[in-house]
Amino acid sequence: MTRETYTAEEVDAAVGALTDPERLGHAQEIVAHAAPSLQRVLGAALSEGGWFDQAHEEQVTQAAETEDPAERARAIQTLVEEETRLGMLVGVSVGFELARELEARRRAPAGEEPR
Repeated sequence: MTRETYTAEEVDAAVGALTDPERLGHAQEIVAHAAPSLQRVLGAALSEGGWFDQAHEEQVTQAAETEDPAERARAIQTLVEEETRLGMLVGVSVGFELARELEARRRAPAGEEPR
């Protein structure tokens, strides 16, 4: 099966369409249903990608042990922001693959596994 590719313009238009709250209703229901499984997939992807390895643990420890309260708060805030961005980027990648898998299963002949 050939994977579709998207232009930057197509992605921009699709992201723009997602600003309509009604567009996200069904997706939110599906994600809420699949959240435990998706959380495991996301965790595995982050772990396998090396994003939460020893270096990450050292950054957490360093931020937590910073003596100056203002500097400690900045360091922790930076870690939270970086982890949020990273989780979002990996999560979107997982979402793309989930959509492709769902579409492949929908198109596969009855009783056959998609390729």
